[in-house]
Amino acid sequence: MRQFILNVSFKVYALDELDEAGKTLVMVALKACSGAYAPFSGFSVGAAVLLANGEIIAGNNQENAAFPSGLCAERVAVFFANARYPDVPIVAVAVTSSVAGKPSENCAYPCGACRQVLLQSELRFGNKMRVLMAGSREIYEADSAADLLPLSFTDFAS
Repeated sequence: MRQFILNVSFKVYALDELDEAGKTLVMVALKACSGAYAPFSGFSVGAAVLLANGEIIAGNNQENAAFPSGLCAERVAVFFANARYPDVPIVAVAVTSSVAGKPSENCAYPCGACRQVLLQSELRFGNKMRVLMAGSREIYEADSAADLLPLSFTDFAS
């Protein structure tokens, strides 16, 4: 038998400890929660992506009665950013959530599909993106989407 160990570390911040770019991204993501369409779960998610050209694109979850036909906030934001600016890499993403209009205490984490989409964006442009997962008490920061999905679909050529 052989064993390997995966190690991932995250920085943990309070909102006021983040740099200005991080604070802005989290606040845009939090505002995006208010536009979510979440009549089934009641769980609103907002995401904001910062592009290399300085643009910030926000997205929110959009649920559908024909589950899983809805879409997560992260994928809404990433796909819109890629459609609008197809040649501009994403350098950072923030994810937040709220319930009944109140920000969630716990950090919001991307689902598996969103983790793969974020990682694919890194691979597409050959750059790492900062990932901020925010709750009202603290914010976790990963240096790369790859940190969120260590055993990913990354090598289809072999």
